[in-house]
Amino acid sequence: MTTERTLIVGGGPAAHRLVDALVSRGGAASRSIVVIAEEPYLPYDRVQLSKRLADGAVDLTLEPASHWEDAAVELRVGERVTTIDRKSRTVTTSTGATLGYDQLVLATGSSAPVPDIPGSAASRVYRTIDDVDALVAEIGGLRERLGRAPRVAVAGGGLLGLEAAGGAAALGAEAVIIHSGGWLMSAQLDEGAGQALGRLIAARGIDLHLGTRPREIRLGDDGLPVAVLCADGRSVPADVVVFAIGIRARDELARDSGIATAERGGVVVDEGCRTSDPSVWAIGEVAAIDGRTVGLVAPANAMAETVADRLLGGDAAFTTVDDATKLKLSGVDVASFGDAFAREPGALEIVYADPARGLYQKLVVSGDAKTLLGGVFVGDAAPYAGLRPLLGRELDAEPAAYLSAAGAEPPAGGALPDDAFVCSCNNVTAGAVRSAVGDGCHELGELKSCTRAGTQCGSCVPLVKKLLEAELTAAGATVSHALCEHFELSRQELFESIRVLELRSWDETIARLGTGLGCDICKPAVGSILASQHNGYPLDGGRGPLQDTNDRALANMQKDGTYSVVPRIPGGEITPQKLAVIAQVATDFGLYTKITGGQRIDMFGARLDQLPDIWKLLVDAGFESGQAYGKALRNVKSCVGSTWCRYGVQDSVGMAVGLELRYRGLRAPHKFKFGVSGCARECAEARGKDIGVIATDKGWNLYVGGNGGFQPAHAQLLASDLDDETLVRYIDRYLMYYIRTADRLQRTARWMEDLDGGVDHVREVVVADSLGLGAELEAAMAAHIDTYEDEWAATLRDPERLRRFRSFVNAPTEADPSIARVEERGQLRPATAEERAAGAVLVAGARIPVRGATEGDEL
Repeated sequence: MTTERTLIVGGGPAAHRLVDALVSRGGAASRSIVVIAEEPYLPYDRVQLSKRLADGAVDLTLEPASHWEDAAVELRVGERVTTIDRKSRTVTTSTGATLGYDQLVLATGSSAPVPDIPGSAASRVYRTIDDVDALVAEIGGLRERLGRAPRVAVAGGGLLGLEAAGGAAALGAEAVIIHSGGWLMSAQLDEGAGQALGRLIAARGIDLHLGTRPREIRLGDDGLPVAVLCADGRSVPADVVVFAIGIRARDELARDSGIATAERGGVVVDEGCRTSDPSVWAIGEVAAIDGRTVGLVAPANAMAETVADRLLGGDAAFTTVDDATKLKLSGVDVASFGDAFAREPGALEIVYADPARGLYQKLVVSGDAKTLLGGVFVGDAAPYAGLRPLLGRELDAEPAAYLSAAGAEPPAGGALPDDAFVCSCNNVTAGAVRSAVGDGCHELGELKSCTRAGTQCGSCVPLVKKLLEAELTAAGATVSHALCEHFELSRQELFESIRVLELRSWDETIARLGTGLGCDICKPAVGSILASQHNGYPLDGGRGPLQDTNDRALANMQKDGTYSVVPRIPGGEITPQKLAVIAQVATDFGLYTKITGGQRIDMFGARLDQLPDIWKLLVDAGFESGQAYGKALRNVKSCVGSTWCRYGVQDSVGMAVGLELRYRGLRAPHKFKFGVSGCARECAEARGKDIGVIATDKGWNLYVGGNGGFQPAHAQLLASDLDDETLVRYIDRYLMYYIRTADRLQRTARWMEDLDGGVDHVREVVVADSLGLGAELEAAMAAHIDTYEDEWAATLRDPERLRRFRSFVNAPTEADPSIARVEERGQLRPATAEERAAGAVLVAGARIPVRGATEGDEL
């Protein structure tokens, strides 16, 4: 029997997928398969290069790797094809070998272009394992040689540029991004989303230079970079320069052999991925579909499947390009899919921005608001996994109901049609996932192996998990409560394991208890657990990348990219002298002031770089961080109690101050609040708080499990007529039991609802000590109290910590034109879109005439 030879040029993800498709369909039985890979590695996942940059020498080998052991498959690594002889159907390689073929597949991928500017020979690119490893080594070497953090300038503000800059920052470098667009990821995001992303990136301490591009790399006497000179005259100091400005199809082999190539690069292919030579095919980034190349995983995999089918006698066609993208940068949630720019005639855009959390979410729908055409998510991409499979389908509800910023959950996995694609990287439908669960794949890892869903970029894993749980629940089977695919343990089990094993870092935790590289679910959860148990500075010891945006800035980001400052005011009690300090700070920095519902004073409008100066004045005056940014104690609200009120029966202010100072800085699965009322009139609204304390003539009544917000709940009575010492002891136990056993991001009310027995169970544990944990829980709380340190005071003492609070550079002047103010009721507030368009606004930080001012007046 004659054996046909299929020769694949290139050893990247597309080539890996083609070989896997051929082997899994029995194609290796009738043909020999030869893969010639230029790099000296097994095919690896380029999507995860950012993990290797940030976390070290992570193995990125693509699975399954077993087919490289197949007798019909030959993988030649470290070898490059130099010429193609189409007439003789042979190729020549860099080793001098000549290999024949019956079918030739070009999977040569792309290269990272470097502009021809002075000094560019001293730059780096971000494309391969060797590129990443060399960058890691250079940053480490420069840190040792220079005695300071190396300065890394990344040219390019797309996906690769952001990942390169984020990885460099995680290694301790001072990273900056230089991007020709007016906002980041300008090819995937609209301006609103791009501006929101810019603020998130700036909050990570990465400076941005937008609307310009490198003109020259200036070199020192040693031939190494010292600065990047930009087209607009800006000079950006840099010890390392990395270009990540897109991709260029490696089509030179096809072009030199006379195979048709596209005007803008790439090998021209038809719907079967066949080139102008019937015996030659092209897949992945080198293939030009309708005149353009695509540098994404899903299209490359679809092309590989198409060619495999054609080689085996089928007639599959590659007809659409899925250009959905998701940024793989820890702590920065960004995704876009479909018609993100609403180019479809008559398309409607539903935009939701959450000022409190700095979110930007947009859905694009048809003119009748029924059919989903696309979407953009920045700050919270939770709806992405559930909505992406619904692209092109009619929605079951109003579009805004699908946005998490509007208080909605992503569509339930069970509601997806069987033919909806759950995993576009591997073309896995919801029906295929359901079928695999029915066939016995009842664990997430097993389900991923069975279906391949979630095995590439991983963005669909939350939806795959929802489908799994929905199918198991419908079948009456036990549902796994694993935290995520990287930890088989629940949050409660993970907390206990970390405590017993005395783990103190992410690296220790993932090595001992998990697998893989972690994700945006488990990393913040582990960060919270470590902070709860060890009470260390939350951004040290590699814990910074585990935190959310607000925690990394130790402040709450607002809708215009500035931050709010909330000093702690225990129990709402404050001296006139401290009030004067707050007034002076707000005046000096032009901050908007507002008394909050928690009896604190919030100051809005501070730039990131102003936060240390503001907090220096506050700390010197005796203030501490109010931790309005953290999943921790927010405040203890109180009435004046028996000190002043004729109805008060206990000193509610004194109790409130004591409780707030006791539990300040305590990290938990979610934020929690206290209220202390001095009598039954309940002026402090204690029963609307996670912990409510109400005075009686015999002592204190303790209420637990209340909250306001989207799902309000009244607190329930736990114990009555307690003396001060017993009250505090019960609160210690309650809080530590909650911290140990609640799910991630679960408020106390929802936690108690989920407990078997509810408040009665909690009463047994806290009051009756039914589990014998009382002393242990109290000791854990005592350890927290003994090791508490104010986070802003600790930041101000350490120059390295202060380095996080650098300017957001996006213009050659100190003023930030994206921060615009108008005066209202004697204070400055953010300008509306209409006011910006009218031009009559005050740009923060610039001395320009104020609207309504007389001539010559300036602010």
